Amino acid sequence: MLNDLFGSKVDASIERLRGYEPLTQGKGFYLAFSGGKDSCVILALARMAGVKFDAHYSMTTIDPPELYHFIRNEHPDVIWHRPETTFLQTVTTKGMPTRMGRWCCEYLKEGGGDGRMVLTGVRWAESAKRAKRKMTETCYRDSGKQYLHPIIDWSESDVWEFIRSNNIKYCSLYDEGKKRLGCLFCPNASAKAKAWEVERYPKFAAAFVKAFQKLKDNRTAAGKTSCDRWEDGQDMFDWWVSNKSCSEFDKDKAVSIFEDVEIEND
Repeated sequence: MLNDLFGSKVDASIERLRGYEPLTQGKGFYLAFSGGKDSCVILALARMAGVKFDAHYSMTTIDPPELYHFIRNEHPDVIWHRPETTFLQTVTTKGMPTRMGRWCCEYLKEGGGDGRMVLTGVRWAESAKRAKRKMTETCYRDSGKQYLHPIIDWSESDVWEFIRSNNIKYCSLYDEGKKRLGCLFCPNASAKAKAWEVERYPKFAAAFVKAFQKLKDNRTAAGKTSCDRWEDGQDMFDWWVSNKSCSEFDKDKAVSIFEDVEIEND
């Protein structure tokens, strides 16, 4: 059984769920389900704990198709939430999110669960930023909305041990080497990961190029110069997936052009 493997952590997580169950609200937990391995674990733990909850998936419109199919086929009870405008539609007017200004997460992922206790799969081991999180937190935008992270102290190996010990189904992309699942071409993803996505999902890449071109056209028509440094939507997308600063990208383009000229002269 699972509890014989690392029972103390599993038992502690179950007790957290039972101890913080919002019985007074009458609705139970709002389980934020992304389809990733951590949220699959949270879903299984909530069922093991016997607590009341409803699971919700916030559709970003740029998640991998495999993830959509996994959630729809394996978790039909999960409630889907679609944004009023898609990510790429929003890009054409709002601009591109960056590592320092990711409006996309707030708009596409963090809106649900107002006034409720939200369950997430946040873990300290995921990143230096998440290592500073607390097991329970209050939303900075809504004091009535709180978060509980039941597996905050679990390691990556703990997560996979739980999944395999309980035969929990997960998205096939993990078996192809993906470590984390999420939005395609995320500003926080590595250049290597984005290059893999360009090759794997050419239609998504083409849609990004089209949206970036429209953004550039809109800015130009409005008399704004913020997109002038890029030749077109393709140039903008190439910069986006390179993870380089604008100055680094401009320098590389200049060097490339110079080398082409030398070759022609030869």
